[in-house]
Parts: sequence; C-alpha cells; structure tokens
Amino acid sequence: MAGRSFATAIVLTVVTALTAVATPVAAGAAGGSITYALEAETPGGYCTGADQLAISGIMVENAVYDTLTAINSQGKYVPYLAKSITPNATYDRWTIELRPGIRFQNGEALDANAVKLNLDKLRHGLLTSFTFTPVTDVQVTGPLTVVVTTKAPWLALPGALWGGGRFGIAAPEQLNSPDCATKLIGTGPFRLVSWRPQEELVVERNPDYWRPGLPRIDRITFKPVGAAETMVNGLISGQFDVIQTSNARAIEHMRKLAAQKKIRLDASDKNAEVGYLLLNVSKPPFNDPVARRAVAYAGDREEINAIINDGTLRLADGPFPPGSPAYLPKSGYPPHNLKRARALVRRYERTHNEKLAFEYETGTSPDLIQLAQLVQKQLQAAGITTKLKTVDEASQINDALAGSFQAQAFRNHPGGDPDLQYPWWHSGSPINFGRIKDPEIDRLLDAGRVETDPAKRARLYQELNRRFAHELYDLWTWYTLWGIGTARDVRGALGPPLPDNGGKPFPIFGGYVPVLGLSKTR
Repeated sequence: MAGRSFATAIVLTVVTALTAVATPVAAGAAGGSITYALEAETPGGYCTGADQLAISGIMVENAVYDTLTAINSQGKYVPYLAKSITPNATYDRWTIELRPGIRFQNGEALDANAVKLNLDKLRHGLLTSFTFTPVTDVQVTGPLTVVVTTKAPWLALPGALWGGGRFGIAAPEQLNSPDCATKLIGTGPFRLVSWRPQEELVVERNPDYWRPGLPRIDRITFKPVGAAETMVNGLISGQFDVIQTSNARAIEHMRKLAAQKKIRLDASDKNAEVGYLLLNVSKPPFNDPVARRAVAYAGDREEINAIINDGTLRLADGPFPPGSPAYLPKSGYPPHNLKRARALVRRYERTHNEKLAFEYETGTSPDLIQLAQLVQKQLQAAGITTKLKTVDEASQINDALAGSFQAQAFRNHPGGDPDLQYPWWHSGSPINFGRIKDPEIDRLLDAGRVETDPAKRARLYQELNRRFAHELYDLWTWYTLWGIGTARDVRGALGPPLPDNGGKPFPIFGGYVPVLGLSKTR
C-alpha cells in the first residue's frame, strides 16, 4: 500500500447473472513446502472490517480465506465461493447463491448465515463501512441464499465483494472471538499453523479444500523481508522459493537471471496501482493549493524514474491505469517547470509570511529512502524545504489513518471498477487519507456509483481524473511494476484457472496473485 498497464481492457459491463460451478483441477505433482518472501508484515492481524491489509497482508489473506467473487484475466468479476450473483433489473437487489458443501477449516458450514455475518461486519467495520454504504439490508432467504439490497443501483457490488482480495470470508468462530485478529479460520486452501510477527507466518494444506486437486503444496512459510535486494539474493541462494516485489531494479535483475535460466519470473503492470505523494490537504501547507502546485511543478518525475527505475516505469498523470474506462492519456497534470515552481513558492511565502516547508514520510527500504532524497533535492532547488521521516509500513498506514502527517510516499488505487476508489476520496470516509473535502469530487463519485450506462459512467470518471489533475490533491509518479520471482522447481505462481468458465485469474492485480496453484517438482 505505502511506497511506489497496459493492454488488457477492464470489462465493467454487468451481466444479468454471474454463475459458476466447481471444476476439478488436475492434481499434478503435489507436496513439499515453499518459503514465500513478502515486502512487509501485517501486525494488525486479519479480522474482517478492522484489518489493515496492504499487498503483503492480502497474500496471506488469500492463502487462508476465499472471497465470494474473483477477478479474471479479462477484468470481469466472477463467482468464487458464490455459485451465482444475480442482480434485479435495476441493480439494487442482488441475490447471492453459495456453493453447497463447503466448510470452514474448523468444520463450520459455509452457509447464508455465515456470509451475512461477514457482510454485516464489513458494513459496520471501522475501515470498511464506507465501502459498503450503498448497502441498506442483508437478508438470509435460504440455507445458501443471501439477498443484498442497496439504496440505489450499484453495479460495482461484485467487485466490492472481492475488494482486491481483501474481503475473505471468515468463520463465525473467528468473527465472534476476542482473538479475531490472530485466530485465522477461512475456507481457503491453507490453514494457519503458527505466526511469529516480524519473523514468519506458516500455513499448511487444507485437506478438505472444496476445489479438487488443490492446493498442490503442503506448506507455505511467509517471510516479511522488505529489502528487494535481500529478496533476490535469497531467491538465488535457495533461501526463498518465491519472492514478490515492486522494485523496478530488482525486477530488471530478475529478468536477466530468468534469461540465464537461473530463476523464473512473471512481471506485469496491468491494472497496476499508482505511486504518488499523498498530501494531507486538511493542514498546512497543503491546505493551500498554491503549495500543492508548487511541489507538483518542482518535482521532475522523469529524472527520478531514470535514476530509481532506470527509466523503465510508465509515468502516471492520474490515479487510473491504462485499460480503465477512467484513464486519460492527458489529464491536465502539470509538467515539471522549475521557473513556475519558484514563482509559486514566492507567492506562498508572501501570503503566509513563512517558508514553504513540510515533513515527507516514507518507508524504510533503501529505494524509498533514495527516492525521498531525490525529491528533497529537487524541491530544494525550488526553495521548498523538506524534512524526511522514515517509518515501517504499518506505522505509515496508522499515520495515514490518524491524519498525523503532511506528505507520504504512497502506492494505491489498482484498476478494476473505478467505483472501488470511492472510499479513498469521498469526504467523510475514514480511509480518505488525504482528508479531501471537495463537493465536485463527491458529486462525480456519487454519480458514477449509480450510473448504469457504461459510456456515461466512463465520462464521469474521466472528469474525476481531470479534477484531480486540476486540484492536485495527490501528486502522481508512475504505475507500479510487480514481479513474482520463483525458483526453477516452482510452478503455478499465477494460479490455476478459476472455477468452470471463470477463465484465468488476472495476472498480478496490483501485486496480488493466488497461492493455491503453487507446486514444487521433486
């Protein structure tokens, strides 16, 4: 989440019913164990509605839990734990039919009551309630049937139920436990064995998993590592079997290793998150648009991209990646212009009778610190003073939630349905980290949420893109490139086909890949 797309179009047309049935998967070579290196730890745990999941947490989440829906390689949201999800003609009443015979890892049945409990937790959760504000009612209408009613048409419900892999369905025993954050019980391919925070989290094969032939591995040990160089060295030495990184130089290094047939690599920036400088616009200096514009003009993204990423990443002029209906090749985002930046700095100083200065909070990895130092140097040339503060990822998210920052290096907003960005920017949302209160942004988000015409919907989100470029609530850098590096004896890093006609999983959606298809030759 904190820290740093091309061809595949995102299909946002909602079909009249999403239906799938379980399909056996060839077992192949099974057994063995895998050590999987991640960017960070998730110290807050995994309790629905309260968990703070960046990509590392989402990877653990998808090992232990399943979601009601999934996203396939065509950008369509398809049933997963759900057998079907069917809207009425006006898209304000959705019937969710669950697959029969699925059980949680403690033996509890996955039934309508369990799903209602999960959805109610999401609706009222501290960090998730705003995502589900359209929902007015969740009713159990049969042993395996849940009906979700919304106050207006909500085409994005299937995507919201997936939530980028965040919204795994947990067992009632976990949700009702005082130890909910650490008592992980899902229907997923692996079940929790042990967790030593900041060291490792171990899961083992769920022998009763509902998808025949899966998972293909006996055990996964997740290791929070952080430094990309350490990850790559560990992959080469055999310390790690799989690594996940968004470090462009590390990925380029792995490309060379893969060409030499020393490792395998899957890399993608499709539906990528955007890297950016997250500004707290509720407090000085960034409550003044002059300060925001001065920093935007002072920053030279091309220079930083060349130095940090060897020029390999595609610059972003907005939050929506190529392939999204909201994407604009030219949003109106200001280019680097040092002369204009200096003029704006002088204007700010005359208005406020003080220097333009702020604290820049970033992560602890060497590449993020180098990036922050380069930004600091560029802004200094325009007369802007920055003080650098380095914190771990969990602390950075907590600071964003509390609003106790001026600017942060951040990474968020992967593609998919643009409505899924609603809680990040709408005023009043607890996860509107930038504290944006803009009636026009609220209007566009609200209108896009209820619009059922795809063309009109796209225009609304494109206008939202332009609004961000004009107001500069966030300062965009580039679209994230993700790499999944694997040892030569590891297969299935991108996951097996989805049930029935669901298609293949989306290849690396904002860093997310399924783990249930991993196998290791013996």
